Amino acid sequence: MSLPEDIELHRDRMWRRTPELRVETAFEAEALVEEIGFCATLTDARKPGPSLYVAVCGRRDAYMPRNVQKDPEASLAWYIKDDVMRRGRVYYAKLVKSRSTLIARRLVPHFNVLWGVKRNREGQLLSPHARAVLKVLRVEWEMATADLRGASGVRDRAKFTRAIDELQKAMKVIPGDVMYKPFTYIWTLAEARFAEEMSIKATREEALAEIARAFLTGAGLTLRGELSRVTGLSRPDAGRGNRALVTEGFANRAEEGVYKLSNLE
Repeated sequence: MSLPEDIELHRDRMWRRTPELRVETAFEAEALVEEIGFCATLTDARKPGPSLYVAVCGRRDAYMPRNVQKDPEASLAWYIKDDVMRRGRVYYAKLVKSRSTLIARRLVPHFNVLWGVKRNREGQLLSPHARAVLKVLRVEWEMATADLRGASGVRDRAKFTRAIDELQKAMKVIPGDVMYKPFTYIWTLAEARFAEEMSIKATREEALAEIARAFLTGAGLTLRGELSRVTGLSRPDAGRGNRALVTEGFANRAEEGVYKLSNLE
């Protein structure tokens, strides 16, 4: 199903897909995330949903080139992403569908409800390598990649990367900074940088509704299965979130699996 042009225009405005709205600074990237709730960082037009890279390009048909090192738009998106990470005003981690994602602070509690791992379940749900890395960070609070590998005992590069990715998906660990010479990430605890947001309690139903609300606000209309593809939610969970918006009058159900903002002209 193709989108009506008025919906594409709404996404152009909300997702910064026009030259006059293109993102050029970390401040503008943070404003984008605050308005739409969350977005991927370095995906292009081939992936659904909002993207920092597409916003930096300022056009719908933005495609990441093969040689990203020599592409000025890809380089700018990369450096803006790193600057946003350092500033810590929005949540950044490899989270949604294992892609690096920017999340507005107001949505951190809701993402945590759906993807986070409670401390009393870490022994059941986290791998031994992930627990070893997490144990060190709970003592040191932040540490560069090489030092963390050594201190945790997870010295194999591939196993360490899997452990770090696992902890990011569980909303336990985030990159807090990056150094370029030599290149390394500085890892820290999510609960250290976002203590207030991580402590807020929410129900699963509230979380589903708020994530659906954020996506629909930016998208204008969500096609069948689109929310699931963008967020990694199961289709039943995505449907529950969208139907909650219909119940409160925030959205209209256009047809099965298709929802539209109720106040969209």
